[in-house]
Amino acid sequence: MMSEAITQYGQDIDLLIAVIAVIVGFFWIVCEGLLFYFVWRFRARPGHETSYVTGEDKKDTKWINRAHVLILVCDVVIVIFAVKVWVEVKQTLPEPENAHVVRVVGQQWAWSFEHPGADGQLEGQRPDGSDATDDNIWTVDELHLQVNQMYHYKLESRDVLHSLSVPAFRLKQDAIPGRQIMGWFQPLKTGTYDFQCAEMCGMGHGVMMAQVYITTPADHTAWMATHGSVVAND
Repeated sequence: MMSEAITQYGQDIDLLIAVIAVIVGFFWIVCEGLLFYFVWRFRARPGHETSYVTGEDKKDTKWINRAHVLILVCDVVIVIFAVKVWVEVKQTLPEPENAHVVRVVGQQWAWSFEHPGADGQLEGQRPDGSDATDDNIWTVDELHLQVNQMYHYKLESRDVLHSLSVPAFRLKQDAIPGRQIMGWFQPLKTGTYDFQCAEMCGMGHGVMMAQVYITTPADHTAWMATHGSVVAND
């Protein structure tokens, strides 16, 4: 059984999986039921001759054709749901004013994370012209997030192909050397969750794991205060 999804699009992905399971499960039960019924109904019996059906008579093929149409309709329903979720997760990057940006860097065989400091800026300059990166917080194998906060992530790789995977977020994204990939998530529940590499990346692939710590705003502020320098906004 899957763990609880703790992002909005994670819940949408779970709904898509449920829709597919219901549709496929329904047809599986019907098909298996008909199979066993026909095996029993048309079993070899004394006094009953076998008939040869060519499949050319419309009265023999109409039920097959109707089933084909019904399956195609169900396929269209699944595709509509899937495209909607895909666009939400992969093609849309929400731009709220209060979004925080984190940098995720994969390397053999660890994850490094760059968090914005007290100024809330990951890079660039502050209004006073000072460097916004001087209070950033770097961690290894620990990603610290604030519950209900919108985040954009910048995913990078320092060496080979890796793949960011957070099962509780229902999020998986390849990290490609030489490219920076943008994405987003918004955690909706506090707790500690697994963060792993889902792409074979060498001998240490199996130990390339991290933890995601999602805390309340007060706890997150307290964590930032104990890591790195605190720079106040002007």
